[in-house]
Amino acid sequence: MSLATRAPAKINLTLHVLGRRADGYHALESLVAFASTGDDLRLEPAETLSLTVSGPTAPLAGVDADNLVLKAARLLAERVPDLRVGHFHLTKRLPVAAGIGGGSSDAAAALRLLARLNGLPLSHPALREAARLTGADVSVCLEPRARMMRGVGEELGPALHLPRLFAVLVNPRVPVETPAVFKALGLQPGDDLPGARHPDIAEASQASLLEVLKTTRNDLEPAACRILPVIVEASRLVSETKGCRLARMSGSGATVFGIYDDGKTAVAAARWIARRQLDWWVKATILR
Repeated sequence: MSLATRAPAKINLTLHVLGRRADGYHALESLVAFASTGDDLRLEPAETLSLTVSGPTAPLAGVDADNLVLKAARLLAERVPDLRVGHFHLTKRLPVAAGIGGGSSDAAAALRLLARLNGLPLSHPALREAARLTGADVSVCLEPRARMMRGVGEELGPALHLPRLFAVLVNPRVPVETPAVFKALGLQPGDDLPGARHPDIAEASQASLLEVLKTTRNDLEPAACRILPVIVEASRLVSETKGCRLARMSGSGATVFGIYDDGKTAVAAARWIARRQLDWWVKATILR
């Protein structure tokens, strides 16, 4: 029997960089939510691990050792004796190197399917370690619910019951490498980045949550815009759509999201942007 799951896009509603640690990594505080849009992953039980990829963005997804699906699966197999495995088929729809955690969410989806196949809880130590070793964002994608993420991604807060956020995701189909964006911040080990600390996120209505989000920021956005000025154009277009309540870059870019009061307004905004940028990836979605 085949198993299947969705690998949703991960959206950094906020991303505060606190500073650069002595080990060279950057300390973060980020409110993460997940979109209703994403990739799809299917697992057919078999004797050996394998992967095929299809879909609109498949040529950019990487295969074999380059793909995080197989990396995560192999890391788990090294830690769980006699792990049942199989053939993965990934339907890739999300843009790559886009600041929305596509590869990380794919890897987390693979771990979820293997856990289901082997009767492992998502809290299993081997599963958590495999997620951590696969990549910084894989752990938060393992159970895709809105939550705070801190440190370098290893400190996860409890799941948050946020109201539905109607959104549009816009990506100009130009990849941005995360290390280059962090380097452009110019922080040396031990340096702090000035700025207000992240506010507490509690139970809130859509309106009150938006007011809190407006007091936050994405500290990587200015650096990413210097590297790739088209992000400025994407943000401008999103901001100009009717009913946009907040426009911001997600992660290290280049995806920009807009937040709207309802789904109808978000769909209309997506259509307006798509008519002006025929080659861009534009998607109306719900974040939660």
